[in-house]
Amino acid sequence: MTAALTTPAGPTAARTAGAPRQWRWLARLHRPALIGGGALVLLTAAVLVWLGGPLTDASAAAWKVYNACGFTPRCSYDQSAILLYKDVYNYATFAVLTVPFLVAAWAGGALVGRETESGTARLAWTQGVSPAHWLASRLVLPAVLTVAATGLLAALHHWAWATGRDHIDTTKFWYDMATFTANGTVPVGLALAGLAAGALAGLVLRRALAAMAAATVTVGVLWAAVHAAMPYLWPSVTRVSGLQEGPLGRGLLVGEGVLTPEGRAEAPCVNGGLGGCRGSLADMGATAFYRDLHPVSHYWPLQLVATGILLTVAGLMTYAAFRVLRRTTGTAHG
Repeated sequence: MTAALTTPAGPTAARTAGAPRQWRWLARLHRPALIGGGALVLLTAAVLVWLGGPLTDASAAAWKVYNACGFTPRCSYDQSAILLYKDVYNYATFAVLTVPFLVAAWAGGALVGRETESGTARLAWTQGVSPAHWLASRLVLPAVLTVAATGLLAALHHWAWATGRDHIDTTKFWYDMATFTANGTVPVGLALAGLAAGALAGLVLRRALAAMAAATVTVGVLWAAVHAAMPYLWPSVTRVSGLQEGPLGRGLLVGEGVLTPEGRAEAPCVNGGLGGCRGSLADMGATAFYRDLHPVSHYWPLQLVATGILLTVAGLMTYAAFRVLRRTTGTAHG
């Protein structure tokens, strides 16, 4: 008499154990991408630490000597330290802002697009993994890694920028758009939107290269849209100054001009010298300059609202991906 073998209760047990198995499979399948992406993140993080530490110290010391020289014809200071800081800052900022595009390209081309194109996905669905669980396993763990990596780089970038802000004369203003974006939570929202866009494109197009291109373009469109909408995501403040003072107020600019008895009007000399256009201002009946802008206190409200919009878009694209998967596989439930 042979002993009865106990086996898991069919589909339920398969689904319960399916996610860890899928994650292990994903780690093996995408090992080169994980190693390459991890190395890129660690390298960028190391550069940002270098930027906020030794490079900031050397550049700040050079600027201190330069400013102490005044207008002396001969001034011995370490110009190479200033230029190196500037170059490394620009490259590091570019690296942080590139992460959402790399996530989108990987998600569309390799994570989902390649498996739908090659038929690997359908093979997995016949081996006890439901389509919904298959897609969820390809979104959950990558999303966690994306948030961790992008959040780390953005935090280090903000720290490196803040370290040199009061010591280096050429430090970017907080409202410089590249610095503004890389310093906050927007890259995290963009990266998650890129992950969702890649998954959706891979399911719809079923071609790795086409999905990679579509996801990357989607991130570019979202980035452009966020930049265009950013000044209007939070109520701005108005700074009014006299005609003799010229336009005053520094921050993320929304609009500027002059005040007249009829209301606001565009000024021909807001961005130029006042000497040549005082007559024009008098003819307009201008009484003061105005600027609508966001001060530094609006930085985090703008960041969080923009990130919230991006996360909403990412959620909608994720929902659309599951709907497409349900329609193409004919499954009513995960």
